Amino acid sequence: MSNAKEPGAGGQTAAAHLPDVAFDEFTPLSYEAWKEAATAALKGAPFDKKMFTKTYEGITLNPMYTAEDTGGLRAARTYPGSYSLRGNEASGNLKRAWEIVQFCDEALPHEAHRSLAHELERGANSVAFRLDPRTEAGLDADAPGTDGAGVSLSTLDDVEALLKGLLGRPLAIYAGASAAPLLGFVAALAQREGVAPRTLAGCVGADPMGCLLERGGLPAPLDRLWDEMAETIRWAEAAGSPLRTVLIRGSVPHDGGADATQEAACAMTAAIETLRAMLARGISVEQFARRLRFEFSQGANFFMEIAKLRAARIAWAQIAESFGGGEEARKSQIFARTSRFTRTVYDPYVNMLRGATEAFSAIVGGVEGLTVGCFDEALRPGSEFSRRVARNAQIMLQKEFNLREPIDPAGGSWYLEALTDELSRRVWARLQEIEGRGGFLESVKAGVLQEDVAGTLASRWKNLAKRSDRAVGTNMYPNMSEPLPEFGSPDWEGLREERLRALKGARGARDDAGVKKALEGLSGDGLIGKVAAAAEAGATLGEVRAALGGGRGDVAAEPVRPHRWTEQFEELRARTEAYRARTGDNFRVFLANMGPIPQHKARADFISSFMEVAAFEMLRNDGFETPEACAEAAAASGAEIAVICSTDATYPEVVPPLARAIKERAPKMGVYLAGEPAPEFKDAYVEAGVEGFISVRSNCLETLSGFQKMKGMF
Repeated sequence: MSNAKEPGAGGQTAAAHLPDVAFDEFTPLSYEAWKEAATAALKGAPFDKKMFTKTYEGITLNPMYTAEDTGGLRAARTYPGSYSLRGNEASGNLKRAWEIVQFCDEALPHEAHRSLAHELERGANSVAFRLDPRTEAGLDADAPGTDGAGVSLSTLDDVEALLKGLLGRPLAIYAGASAAPLLGFVAALAQREGVAPRTLAGCVGADPMGCLLERGGLPAPLDRLWDEMAETIRWAEAAGSPLRTVLIRGSVPHDGGADATQEAACAMTAAIETLRAMLARGISVEQFARRLRFEFSQGANFFMEIAKLRAARIAWAQIAESFGGGEEARKSQIFARTSRFTRTVYDPYVNMLRGATEAFSAIVGGVEGLTVGCFDEALRPGSEFSRRVARNAQIMLQKEFNLREPIDPAGGSWYLEALTDELSRRVWARLQEIEGRGGFLESVKAGVLQEDVAGTLASRWKNLAKRSDRAVGTNMYPNMSEPLPEFGSPDWEGLREERLRALKGARGARDDAGVKKALEGLSGDGLIGKVAAAAEAGATLGEVRAALGGGRGDVAAEPVRPHRWTEQFEELRARTEAYRARTGDNFRVFLANMGPIPQHKARADFISSFMEVAAFEMLRNDGFETPEACAEAAAASGAEIAVICSTDATYPEVVPPLARAIKERAPKMGVYLAGEPAPEFKDAYVEAGVEGFISVRSNCLETLSGFQKMKGMF
């Protein structure tokens, strides 16, 4: 073996073929030298404006990071599992991979069960489903309310139809403002199936603070909800189960448009509010931490989203320590989901790419579990195809891309360590501001948190309208040739009728006297066991909620409504499509292209992309040699507007005669110019008949809405 040759020229050994490399032959470059070269490449553009980026979090990103940026940071010199932001385990995902959590949306319990089993057979790890709006609010299927995606549960038989044979897998359930009713029904099912409570894992979590922020109210008095939460913790502690029953959702402010600082600070102050309520009920910091799960949404800013998860771990460690928590209590369990806020209706297949990058940022950030949303979730409940794509994205990240192998891949990155440090400081400062106003609850009641989130949402929409932020396929590069996937609303009426029949049958077959007696005993210690007994007696979830103190809560606030960042542009395009379907007509744009193709193409392509955002009809051509020929074609086209496209160098010569010629032949046609005019020529262009200028600085949303109004679309 010692004589074996490596492949290479002449059969030489690798050692003989490859000389040693002395890296000292390369002259190290200083930051100042790089800056000088970058400044020269900018050709006069200001370095400080072009090379530094301001984020929604108020952080200014440097163009380059060096070892000096992490020189004073402790975290960059620690090992995985040894410091809060470096994750909970020294082995990262090697010993135990993050959970693949794929949610199901079916309304009927037996159909949801079939879907859950299907997901688990094909790679998902958790039993994950959404509750429909009535169930989440603690109401039965026959109660007034709003229909919506999610499974409808009323009886123990419903829970059995949903979860039969699945209790050996981790659960991933947001139970609403209180987990006690549903947890009691799960405990009853476990008893039926002979499943030991200590083996129940995952999360059946309550989030009363998130519910208040999301819905603007609670289904019961807050003190009652806190009491119930404490009982769920005591039950899990007594059972020796790893099940978590407290869920703090940063996704609520995120879906409203919050930035990373706001999302993390809201989640942490909600956790403080919840922890204080539990301490007042005899729950220790250690007990609370064992039952706590955080949920965050991963947005489009890749590195900021990684830093957000790491900053959240730092914040919770500081909170737990300040309340006297030990090392284990300072660890946080974080689950994430790809953002609903960044999902688009048009060109929905691009959402697959968004989901992949958002999932990647979550994994690099060190989550314990992850949900990749369906690419079409802005259009419809998930289909078999869209769920398969979402599920397989995570399986590929684990199995093909080997992302289990790097342990804390963000650790030591000059950029990410510096960004995490600055973001964590901002999160802590925002947290202190909220605490200074009386805490999360008082800030929500006063509307302060909602105003902060609304301000960020307005900034996002403004930047999207001006296209300084870009949503591919929506406000930039719209795909006019691809129709939307077919979708339709579920048959809510038919589904509700089926649920009502099942509920009526269950009530008719039970012993009402036994149910009444069981419901009368729902108070005091051992609450979850008492709920389980009531469920076995035939009580419904709605009846349990009412017996526990249901109805209207005693706290109200302005909710943070969920949004999507592109919804204004989607409304714009849908308005044109509806008008076209109704009238057979459209807003037509004539491209007044002057000169050969190389002369006008860049501007013509820009205008086409700009106008097609609203699905306007583009009247294209290969250019005209004279203003007269162009004006004749424009007038004959019947378009509402003509946009002159050429170069800055030719505009002074062609714009005035062309604008006048178009106005002479078609006085009602609007004339616009592609690009921002030189100041010395602007007045002459306007005098010739140019009514406006469309450039990269234009507010796309306002401009296109104005054209729609001109056409009478609204």
